[in-house]
Amino acid sequence: MKDITRYQGVIPAFYACYDDNGQISPERVEEYTRFLVRKGVKGVYVGGSSGECIYQSVADRKLLLEHVVDAAEGKLTIIAHVACNNTADSAELARHAESLGVDAIASIPPIYFRLPEHAIAKYWNDISAAAPNTDFIIYNIPQLAGVALTMPLLREMLKNPNVIGVKNSSMPVQDIQMFKYEGTLGGRPFVVFNGPDEQLISGLMMGADGGIGGTYSSCPELYLKLYELVKSGDYETARALQYDINNIIYALCSCKGNMYAAIKAVLKKREGLDLGGVRAPLTNLVPEDAAIIDKIAAMIDEAVGKYL
Repeated sequence: MKDITRYQGVIPAFYACYDDNGQISPERVEEYTRFLVRKGVKGVYVGGSSGECIYQSVADRKLLLEHVVDAAEGKLTIIAHVACNNTADSAELARHAESLGVDAIASIPPIYFRLPEHAIAKYWNDISAAAPNTDFIIYNIPQLAGVALTMPLLREMLKNPNVIGVKNSSMPVQDIQMFKYEGTLGGRPFVVFNGPDEQLISGLMMGADGGIGGTYSSCPELYLKLYELVKSGDYETARALQYDINNIIYALCSCKGNMYAAIKAVLKKREGLDLGGVRAPLTNLVPEDAAIIDKIAAMIDEAVGKYL
């Protein structure tokens, strides 16, 4: 039986860390990793949407993951998202991730061309075969990938013994229940992660083992507290905290610059972390966004004082 406890908890999606010239900064990657270790999160999800993976080269993604692993020093569960829009590059990243000893690899389906489900299954199984000793997590994000994980496709993937779970970023929380039920039939260990940060409380209530989220690093202590409140059964306080977190998320999305640029600015202001900007065609902040960043930092400080 596989041990799934290492996947249960709060797992921030790791942001890309750039130097002042827009290239991957190993030093900033390591500083950010150590920050998350100090905050006490369960793990990190490296190279996904929040990590700007579709705007990075294979070499970029390898370099970033290597420095996450080095700086984590075994203190974090590390899930490496390895999908590229072709099988060869995805398999190369999978082999590399396994060579570093990550806990799991993950993949969205191929994007752009709408492939039949048997082709998606082959793509995922080919990636998994490139890392045969590593757990595999399906990343379901239909609103961006253009393809949803269906129950027949999940059943097909469950024939692969390395498939350990689903990162579910679809909005219906019912999907979490369905994926969890199907994955655990016959007593098989199987994890489902809540993806939409705005409904972490709902996902946990529907059976998610934990969450992987793109805004978690902006205020990890708040997400850790929310997880703790749900697990302890204090749903009234958990709901109030989720509402406050959602208001922070809405504010992060209100800048003219991209949300991840806003998050990085908040981290610099509150924590002294400089992760650089975002890579084009994502948009960096403009001067009028500065007041919004100040407001968000104050919102987080207020929530920390209120709940912790």
